Amino acid sequence: MLIRTRKSPYGFLPPLARRGRGGTVQRTQDLVRDAIVRLNLRPGVFIDKAALCARLGVSRFPVSEALGRLAAEGFVEVLPQRGTRVARIDLTDCRQSMFIRRSLEVAAMAILAPRTDAAFLTELESNLRATRAAIPENDRERFHALDLAFHELLLGRLTYERVRVAVEAARANLDRMRLFMCYPQRQASTYAEHRAIVDALKGGDAYAASSAMGAHLDAVMAELEAVASEHPDAFAAETGDNGDRRVIPGTDRTRTAGQDARPFDREVAINSAVPVSARPRRRVAGP
Repeated sequence: MLIRTRKSPYGFLPPLARRGRGGTVQRTQDLVRDAIVRLNLRPGVFIDKAALCARLGVSRFPVSEALGRLAAEGFVEVLPQRGTRVARIDLTDCRQSMFIRRSLEVAAMAILAPRTDAAFLTELESNLRATRAAIPENDRERFHALDLAFHELLLGRLTYERVRVAVEAARANLDRMRLFMCYPQRQASTYAEHRAIVDALKGGDAYAASSAMGAHLDAVMAELEAVASEHPDAFAAETGDNGDRRVIPGTDRTRTAGQDARPFDREVAINSAVPVSARPRRRVAGP
């Protein structure tokens, strides 16, 4: 008799290795968070706790605790009588996080420009070479790591620990966007924008360095807004003035609470987005 076995919906997660007592909740939390950031767990999808326990090889307690912590971090939401689902990306939170980043990192460039020396420029140029080399390979993970390293080099040179921590916290809220944004066109734009920042620092021009950083972060936020309009189902709908009807970011359409747009497609989200500059202008109807 042929016995059919149900395929685990969480095959992308590795079972937790046995490490004795302790640390299971934290490791579960880290694994699930990483799956959410990588978009393996899609925005808006409900989490099957029993299947998750079976895949990880752990009891229900560490999974429930880990999901509770992730709810506090904003990665999942617990709905009474319904279950736990992956939180949709909150565009308003993204705007606030980018506002924090822009305010601090633009100001940091004005301070760094007069402090730039040959050794620091060598580190930045090394990062840029590696970044440029990663573009033809379309290695999103490596490119993103180099992108983070570039900004960390700048903030590390600033030596203002509280500023670094604040920027890191703001950037963490944008983590899920890295696969949306890390397509080849955006990679090339990011490299060019980083290049402009380094060139301004090399010339000791505080104004140019600040402007280049502002332009870089503005471009990222503009494309994030564009992606939100292309894939509204992955984002938390913004409440309008008409009660429970929601305004879909970047459009003039609305939806009621809980109503989904077209199905979320991870590969389409990653590969089909294009820079704002390449998007056709919408024609505005006359009066």
